[in-house]
Amino acid sequence: MSDTRQVRKTVKQLQMIKTWQLAIALFLFVFLVASFLRLNNVGMIQRREAVFAADRTGDPNEIRARIYDLQRYAASHMNADTGDFYLQEQYSRDSKAAIDAASRASSASATINAEAEAVCHPQFHGYSSAYMQCFMNELAKHPASSGLPEVSLPNPTLYKYNFSSPLWSPDFGGWSLVLAVTLLIVIVLRLAGIIFLRLLLKRRYREA
Repeated sequence: MSDTRQVRKTVKQLQMIKTWQLAIALFLFVFLVASFLRLNNVGMIQRREAVFAADRTGDPNEIRARIYDLQRYAASHMNADTGDFYLQEQYSRDSKAAIDAASRASSASATINAEAEAVCHPQFHGYSSAYMQCFMNELAKHPASSGLPEVSLPNPTLYKYNFSSPLWSPDFGGWSLVLAVTLLIVIVLRLAGIIFLRLLLKRRYREA
């Protein structure tokens, strides 16, 4: 009989906090998790835009600093994957430098390069990958015997970056997620405990 009273007391203690109250608290924590994860993503986007801004200025030190800042942020925040991005302006500058160097090698090269630029520039903006492909196609129309110096273009993959974020990070988003998961476990265990104790009470009554 004393065991039955103890079981009833435990059930009442579990029922002091209503399941719907815990559900509301869980909803609030889920909202916080979503908000903090979105802020993490916004922070990544801002730093990635800073990289693009530095790329436009052409300052190597500033570009390196902004890339390092973005890498460090992505590595320490959830939901901050950068995806693939390129230093397009730096690639354009380096490609132009390679073309100019080849043009200076001989007057014949300068003339042919100018002709290739006249064909490709109206079709493509800046020194993009499409423009460079067009330029190389125009150069290929001239025979190797023309004595043109080889244009060595930079490797585009060297200008590509991609930083991944961790599955969990010890920031507001990460700790909010921990609390939300913990609360969900509490709700599940509470419901399971109440069901188990009620089944136990029914069994006691049948045995009595």
